[in-house]
Amino acid sequence: MSTPVALTIAGSDSSGGAGIQADLKTFAALSVYGASVLTALTAQNTTGVTGVHLVPPEFVTKQIDAVFDDLLVGAVKIGMVAQAPIADAISTSLARWRPAHVVLDPVMVATSGARLLPEDAIAALRSRLIPQASLLTPNLPEAAALLGEAMATSDEAVAEQGRRLLALGCPAVLIKGGHGQGADSTDYLITAERSIALAAPRVATGNTHGTGCSLSSAVAAGLAKGETMEVAVRNAKAFISGAIAAADRFTVGHGHGPVHHFYRYY
Repeated sequence: MSTPVALTIAGSDSSGGAGIQADLKTFAALSVYGASVLTALTAQNTTGVTGVHLVPPEFVTKQIDAVFDDLLVGAVKIGMVAQAPIADAISTSLARWRPAHVVLDPVMVATSGARLLPEDAIAALRSRLIPQASLLTPNLPEAAALLGEAMATSDEAVAEQGRRLLALGCPAVLIKGGHGQGADSTDYLITAERSIALAAPRVATGNTHGTGCSLSSAVAAGLAKGETMEVAVRNAKAFISGAIAAADRFTVGHGHGPVHHFYRYY
C-alpha cells in the first residue's frame, strides 16, 4: 500500500508555529507524508509579523508541478495565497493536476482584525479557488468577510452564512468557532444536505498560534488517508482540541505560543 501524501501550499512561519511548518507537523503527527509549496516567507515570531517576502507566481507553479510530477498526492491544503497572481497560479496548476481533495483555508483576517489579503486577492479566492475546493475552512470573521457581512453571532446565523458560502461553488464549508463566545468552541460543518455542530470545551490558554492552519491540514491528512469528509473533519477537530489543551506544556516565545502538535507522543 502506498504511503498517504498530503501537500500544503502556504506561507512559511519562521517561528514554526503556523503556516507551512504547522502543516508539516500536523501531517507527521497524523502519519501522513507531507510535501510543501511556499507562497511567501514571513519574518514572524509569537509576538507578530515583521516582514513578508512573496514568492514569484511562476515559481509557485514550478513547485506545484515538481511535487505532482513525482508524488501521488492524496489531498492538498491551501493556506496563505498572499496576492491575486499567486492565487491564479495555484488555480491554474490545480486545474491541470486535478487532485482528488482540496482543503482551502482562506487566511484573510488576523487575530487583531487586520485584513491580510488585498481585495483583488479576495476576489481571486472567491472566483477561482473556492470553486476548486472540496472544503472551505473560514473562521467566523473570514466567513463574514467573504460574504461582505457582519460576523455571525448565533448558531442559526452561522449556518445561514455557511449555506451562502456553498453558493460560491464548494460542496462543504467548515466554519471555525474559535472567535465565538461561551464554554464550548463550536465548529460547523455545512453541506447542501445538513449542518453538523462539532463542539469541544473552550481551553483557557494564550498558546493558540497556528490553530487554523493545523485544523485544515489535519482535515487534509484524513482525506489523504481515505477518510470521508465528515470523518476527516471530526478527527481533525479531536486532534486540534487535544493540541490546544496540551499547548501550555510548552514555554515558547513571549507572545501567543504554538499548540502542541505532538501531544500524543510526548
